[in-house]
Amino acid sequence: MPVIYLGETVSSLYTFALVAGFSLLMPVVVNPAKTLHRAILLGISILLALRYAWWRATETVAPLELTWDWAASWSLLGLELAAIIGSISAFVLLARTKDRGEEVARNLGWWGDGPAPRVAILIATYNEELDILERTIVGALGLRHDNKKIHVLDDGRRDWLRDFCAARGVEYIRRPDNLHAKAGNLNHALGVLADDPPDFVAVLDADFVPHRGFLSRSLALFHDETVGLVQTPQHFFNPDPIQQNLNLSKTYPDEQRFFFDTVQASRDAWDIAFCCGTSSIARWQALHDCGGFPTDSITEDFMLTVVLQSHGWRTVYLNEALTEGLAPEGLKEYITQRSRWCLGMMQIAHSPVGPFSRARIRLRDRWSVIDAAIYWLTTFPFRMAALGFPLLYWYFNIIVVDASVPEVIGHFGVYYLWTLSALNLLSKGNIVPLVNDVSQLVGAPQIARAALTGLFRPHGHPFKVTAKGGDRSRRQIQWRLMAPFAALFALTVIGLVIGIVSDRFAFFDAGEGKAVVLFWTYYNLFVLFFTLVACVELPRREHHVADPPERVRLIDGKARPVWILDLTTTGTRIRGISLPRGHMVALVIKDVGEVAATSLGPASDGCWVQFHTTPEQFEALQLRLYAEDNIPGIPGARFGAVAFNLVRRFTFRKLAERRS
Repeated sequence: MPVIYLGETVSSLYTFALVAGFSLLMPVVVNPAKTLHRAILLGISILLALRYAWWRATETVAPLELTWDWAASWSLLGLELAAIIGSISAFVLLARTKDRGEEVARNLGWWGDGPAPRVAILIATYNEELDILERTIVGALGLRHDNKKIHVLDDGRRDWLRDFCAARGVEYIRRPDNLHAKAGNLNHALGVLADDPPDFVAVLDADFVPHRGFLSRSLALFHDETVGLVQTPQHFFNPDPIQQNLNLSKTYPDEQRFFFDTVQASRDAWDIAFCCGTSSIARWQALHDCGGFPTDSITEDFMLTVVLQSHGWRTVYLNEALTEGLAPEGLKEYITQRSRWCLGMMQIAHSPVGPFSRARIRLRDRWSVIDAAIYWLTTFPFRMAALGFPLLYWYFNIIVVDASVPEVIGHFGVYYLWTLSALNLLSKGNIVPLVNDVSQLVGAPQIARAALTGLFRPHGHPFKVTAKGGDRSRRQIQWRLMAPFAALFALTVIGLVIGIVSDRFAFFDAGEGKAVVLFWTYYNLFVLFFTLVACVELPRREHHVADPPERVRLIDGKARPVWILDLTTTGTRIRGISLPRGHMVALVIKDVGEVAATSLGPASDGCWVQFHTTPEQFEALQLRLYAEDNIPGIPGARFGAVAFNLVRRFTFRKLAERRS
């Protein structure tokens, strides 16, 4: 028996090492832009997933009999197989990708010498503050497309916003009710525009600022008369709660980067890219044909794509950073947003254009909805199950995975390593173990509840707006969100300690499976610990994720060059110079001019200054910060820097820097 076990260990380690070697060679031999290369990579992932699933179902579960071991092991297997089905669907999807950059370059100004298309820009708003709305309006006014008209759709019916729009020369539209939430707001505006309709309609959320090239680049794809809608990615100028609370805003991309940079481009290659609401442009005729924005789902954007397709219109995706917006600033808002997306997808699945309906939609569009629904239905319940099932062993001696360490390495380890390497190659390193687990786990209870509720009772739920703005200057502990994870952490630690130190609960009869449960438990403790850390919301200030140092001139009696960092509309940090508090200076900033400033006192490596801008300078700063044609966020993770910053999250030096 020891000889057999040793042989299994050597064989498993050899296979794992072989896969690790191939993983190191992937960046050298694989071109992610080539469909054949992607198909081979992900085809191997599918084969390894099927191999792993067969092994799990045939060799690791309890016999079919009425025991707790049978019930527990087969329950976990069912959840895991459902997740694997979702993964296989995703692998097929990701086997192709499309880049429309060259198509855009060929078709800029496709309308020729005639008048440029008329574009109505709809900015939907409900309760956002002026500073959020102002930068969106300023960005829309600065677009490089003259034949445009900006309409602010105010579902909050605020007189001060009406007056602000009048002062800025933009159209203000309000309606008497809030029926059908955002979709109803947009449809009301379409009704107002119907007497003199534009050629195209661009949609922006109140907190999304268009880059100067948003319209000109996106309109180029409408040279194809079958295109009804062009969607562009959503980028963010501030860190999301996971980046912020784990101190990863400079080294780890926001949670949506994998979807917008990788998944949507692959969906476009299959001709099933979908509308994501903001940062999109639709053809007026296409909207007219399908009766406006659908109201059967609170995610009217995704549903609009399916309805457009049923009327013969296509949705295409331009993977260029042409807008940037405000990511959810707090965990509650982060979870509310994703729970709403989940519920909306369940509503689409039940709708007249759902995957099992009689609607005139293509098979691939049915697959598109099913793929998205499977993601919401499987990912988050399985994430929670992975934390709970090891406890069954420590407290009740129930084995849910009866396997040795070599077997787990040879099947799960090989599949996981290959797939992780392949996905990171295709996504520029956006899949980081542990951090990805935390980003999914932190909202898993609420999202799983939304998925199950939407599956069986899809309608009759209120629309929950993602809150924006507010006071974020103090640390907040989200006790209610933290509570279930704290309880699981405590139960895991207690069970582990009892299992190790007590003969009564050690369950030595578990044999080789105990080592697997032990490793599983330790990993869960790390995930739970960092999830608890993520529930401690650190103070925020205005901050731009991709903010490179900039060389400017400091005028203090005489002019001299200095470096500035953390540029905002209200101030900046001067590196390497300490000015006394209250000292008056001026900074000459590119595209802004000479800006008066007052020192706020020394910082860790220089000093902070507060600006005294003119209205023209303030607007110029807004355009500089939010409307330039660049990539505002972090495109990919740097693994070493991620680990380093996770450690720094707990040092006094880092906290002191934040307080400064």
